[in-house]
Amino acid sequence: MRQIKFIAQKEMYHILRDFRSLIIIFVMPVMMTFLYGYAINMDIEHIPLTYVDKDNTPESRALIDRILKSGYFFLTPHSPELSDPDQILRASHAAGFILIRPGFAKALNTGEPFELGLIIDGSEVSQAAAVQSYSNVILNQFLLDRLPPETTVPGVKLSQQVLFNPDLQSSHFFVPGIVAIILLMISALLTSITIAREKEMGTLEQLLTAPVTPTQILIGKLLPYIVIAFLDGLLVLIFAKLLFGVPFVGSFPLLLGFELIYVTTALSIGILISTAVPTQQLAMQFALLLTMLPTIMLSGFMFAIKNMPIPLQIISRIVPATYFLKMIRGIMLKGSGFAVLAPQAGFLALLMILFLFLAIRRFKTRIG
Repeated sequence: MRQIKFIAQKEMYHILRDFRSLIIIFVMPVMMTFLYGYAINMDIEHIPLTYVDKDNTPESRALIDRILKSGYFFLTPHSPELSDPDQILRASHAAGFILIRPGFAKALNTGEPFELGLIIDGSEVSQAAAVQSYSNVILNQFLLDRLPPETTVPGVKLSQQVLFNPDLQSSHFFVPGIVAIILLMISALLTSITIAREKEMGTLEQLLTAPVTPTQILIGKLLPYIVIAFLDGLLVLIFAKLLFGVPFVGSFPLLLGFELIYVTTALSIGILISTAVPTQQLAMQFALLLTMLPTIMLSGFMFAIKNMPIPLQIISRIVPATYFLKMIRGIMLKGSGFAVLAPQAGFLALLMILFLFLAIRRFKTRIG
């Protein structure tokens, strides 16, 4: 018993003196509680909506006012015409488009049959389902509130059309996100162990005796992994298409171009991690921690970013998958072109340059 006590005390001293163990013990639970508690929000609110009111009566304006004051929707600054609701949804400016044709007010007063048009972006399944549910509830309540005593319910119905994913299949929403997670995680893992492996094997010093600069060493190590990660992305996309039947209606070369920027960003993150830790095991642990958890929780893969607290929304801006998710879903499901996705591509390219710069600078400092 005494021996067990001494061994336990010794192990406790080791734990308390090991900074990395203390991080796992105390910081990790707090961080995960914070992320899970605030990021996991199944209530979908502040859904972007746009409309065209061809009836232009007090009744039609009252309906739009009721929809916007419900708290579930907000009006986008983009004002569509009847000819371009598809373009508004394809560019992700709105999740739903309401069309009020002439005759709405008359139908309310006479009880005649009337159809309100609602076109929904089905590329985000949970949001599309929320638009369907909320709009039906709001319309029904609006009709009931306007009924005088002993009056029949007006024949106003909501005619819904779902674009880009008419059956609201969840695989069409999640599989592109899984592709983004796998690419980021695998790419960061690949390069996170490369410098750490050289340190452990003692071959980094030998490499430095060659007539090359630290930047040349880093870029030379990065290039093969870019090719490997790029081919890995192709493989994942093919399996996503064949196994899950995810539609691909956009430009394949455009997606490959965006993928190249994305995997280079992920590989730069891995290099940055490898320069900061001494062993391959630690490099792999940090790569998984810094890629998988933020990508799943903060990129919009599962939970809408706009429903998160402001600090988490800010953090999500430095998660590469935040931008690539919009690109891959836009191209595969909506057929979005470069003009629509250029802002996302620009932000992702800036992240790539930032992480690549930090990796090169850190590598030079470590070997200097």
